Amino acid sequence: MLKPNFVAASVSLILASAPVFTLQAQESASSKPEIKPEVIEVTGTRRSLRSIAESTVPVDIINLDEINSSGQLELSQVLTTLVPSFNFPNSQLADGTDHARPAVLRGLAPDHTLVLINGKRRHSSALLNLNGTVGRGSSAVDLNMIPTAAIKRIEVLRDGAAAQYGSDAIAGVINIVLKDADEGGSLNFTYGKYDTQMAGAKQLAGVSQNDSGDLAFELGEDRTISDGNTSTISGNIGLPLGEAGFIHLSAETRNKAPSNRSGFDPREQYARDDNGNLDPREFNAQRYNHRFGKADIEDFAFFYNAGYDLTGNTTLYSFGSYSEREGNSGGFFRRPKDSRNLIAVYPDGFLPQITTEVEDFAFAVGITTQIANWDIDNSANFGRNEFNFGVTNSLNTSLGVHSPTEFDNGALVYDQLTLNFDAKNSFDFGLYEEVYITVGAEYRHESYQIKAGEEASYLTVLDANGSPVAAGGAQVLAGFSPASAVNESRNNIALFTEFDTYINADWNIVLAARFEDYSDFGSTLTGKVASRYALSDELSFRGALSTGFRAPSLAQSSYKSIATVFENGVPNEVGLFPVDTAAAQALGARPLEAEESVNITAGFIYSAGDFSLTFDAYRIDIDDRIVMSENLSGDAVEQILATAGEHNVQRVRYFTNAIDSRTQGVDIVATYNFNLDAYGNLALSAALNRNDTEVTNVKDNPAELAALGDEYQYFARREIARFEDGTPKNKVNLVATWQYQDWTAILKATRYGETIDSSSTVEKDEVIDAKWITDLEVAYQYNEQWRFAIGANNLFDQYPQDTVGNIGFSNFNQIFPYSAFSAYNTDGRFVYGKVAFNF
Repeated sequence: MLKPNFVAASVSLILASAPVFTLQAQESASSKPEIKPEVIEVTGTRRSLRSIAESTVPVDIINLDEINSSGQLELSQVLTTLVPSFNFPNSQLADGTDHARPAVLRGLAPDHTLVLINGKRRHSSALLNLNGTVGRGSSAVDLNMIPTAAIKRIEVLRDGAAAQYGSDAIAGVINIVLKDADEGGSLNFTYGKYDTQMAGAKQLAGVSQNDSGDLAFELGEDRTISDGNTSTISGNIGLPLGEAGFIHLSAETRNKAPSNRSGFDPREQYARDDNGNLDPREFNAQRYNHRFGKADIEDFAFFYNAGYDLTGNTTLYSFGSYSEREGNSGGFFRRPKDSRNLIAVYPDGFLPQITTEVEDFAFAVGITTQIANWDIDNSANFGRNEFNFGVTNSLNTSLGVHSPTEFDNGALVYDQLTLNFDAKNSFDFGLYEEVYITVGAEYRHESYQIKAGEEASYLTVLDANGSPVAAGGAQVLAGFSPASAVNESRNNIALFTEFDTYINADWNIVLAARFEDYSDFGSTLTGKVASRYALSDELSFRGALSTGFRAPSLAQSSYKSIATVFENGVPNEVGLFPVDTAAAQALGARPLEAEESVNITAGFIYSAGDFSLTFDAYRIDIDDRIVMSENLSGDAVEQILATAGEHNVQRVRYFTNAIDSRTQGVDIVATYNFNLDAYGNLALSAALNRNDTEVTNVKDNPAELAALGDEYQYFARREIARFEDGTPKNKVNLVATWQYQDWTAILKATRYGETIDSSSTVEKDEVIDAKWITDLEVAYQYNEQWRFAIGANNLFDQYPQDTVGNIGFSNFNQIFPYSAFSAYNTDGRFVYGKVAFNF
């Protein structure tokens, strides 16, 4: 939580601050009346626009009606149905990632998208995604900690913007603007659950013994399931602060019961007798013994947004939040016969479960004023995320029958303090229009901690020869040991400037530059040029060229842990070591450098009456991408690890600037509004994203690893394929909204293109075919206060093709019938009802 002196320190330092985009940009003074900027203020520019179509770069504006009319309950799910280049991939059996799934923009990493709240940098989650999912090795902002009840609108900038906003803005920027009304509000209740039939996953009807003395299974129809009951209560209210201010309060609580889409476990659960006969308990064993689905989650979030006019041109503003989450997800079931089980403790085996408690806090305060025609914005912004891990229904096998069954595994903590200053003015240089100039500075301090868990969560008991007596640490997820504990920090200083003007009545040009210096890896200079030319009132062309960067996160440079990782169904003790440790350096680790990017965007905007069309092509080249190495293993690796003092680790991995990549594609968005006269109004929109990522270069193995032989590759085929094929190469969003009197019907159809769940060889790749997912909501506005709605997400109950019988590990394909790399949820149809009261 906050240190007691934080607020005082923030006030005393507020004038020493720096630039993140402010939504309080003032009009540019122009001597030419036909060039009056006004009205629209969006991410990607620091001046007001006459309309969103006049932006030099592509920006999506998602308004309150679009957010409220979505049947999706979380912000990431709302965005994926409305923004074609935004994806919220599936994640299951991935430890902490099941509790805080990352999202991606334009097929890049989750940490390539910068998230702002009211134009100020949002802190990231402390969680580092370590398992084999989309976003492996990244830490990202947890968007689902932000309640939709607090949001006025969302701005999605689909262009590189590191020269304007700093690190992470390679794929784009998501700016969430909070509600700011000083009156009115709403109270909303939503309840829903999954009502589904699992395509291709048969119900187990009976277990018997075949003529060979092995298990035989009788199968029925596809499983029918009703689960995942979810209730959400949210509300917001605007209040005046005296005669010159406002405060808007928002809160949301959500309870999501787990979903389970596992198949039955066909493996023998119990050891055979001395004669090789099956144990009689096999025929009555609980064979639906895994949880393959969404975690059990309870969320609470509170946000406020406030402002007060101190004088005619001086405004004090503040916003902040407190969110918390409790989660529970399943791991791999330990059979009774498993060497990691103790029959005396769990005679029928056990399903270990990962529990999390997440606390998230943010506070921002700032002041805008005018001094000598300069519009000044000073602010201080602090955010903290603490991710606590636990394990329940488990044991530490090496401790024997006296092992506890619940464990405190420790915690991850990330905090960020940002001080901002920017100033805006316009000057007459004899051009067609005055030049709108912004200058600013930023100071940011970050810290990252790993807190050790209780001893039993990480301890491995050794015998007289120094060998483990059995598997150590809490089963499913070992705790952080004191050797893994870290407390690292860094700071950086940034200076930036931006110039915006019209060359003539039709041609707008923007220039931006930013210099940053980090205490841990050095400095970088980035720049951007963007332009728009209006060929006519209906047609204009726009484009941008920029350089960018992403600094290695503190988690990537300092995270250390040893955990059980399953590869091809086999558990291994895998150590993740920072690049400055002996174990990592002995295998070729080098100090991390910043990623560097070049972004090119070019397109056009056509608007005529009720029809509009935008087309934007892009290319993003990234050098020195920071990735997690392969799990390096083998006798030579184990010998190196032992020499480095890591005797109990079988495999090792570390972060490295291993690859270069190129991402290119197009975004096309079209809208048309029909007036149906007596039959109401019909609004249609269609959006397409085509996106292709190619790993253009994999750097040679470091000398230390190359000396071990060609069979050792620190970044190999599976991870390359995940970068290139782990998210859809194309996605289509179609939306139809029909309003008739007091009725509103919204039909959404989203086509997710083909993705691939990659393996170490192409023969074992699992291709997930393209699929249409349809959502429908029908709402009735009873009066000005009351609104009722019913709907269904995934109306036609679509699933990816099942994995049962596919090439791979057939037992686990039976247990986990769908790939976790599906671009959409593998839970089936979700039906819901909503009640809203507005006042």
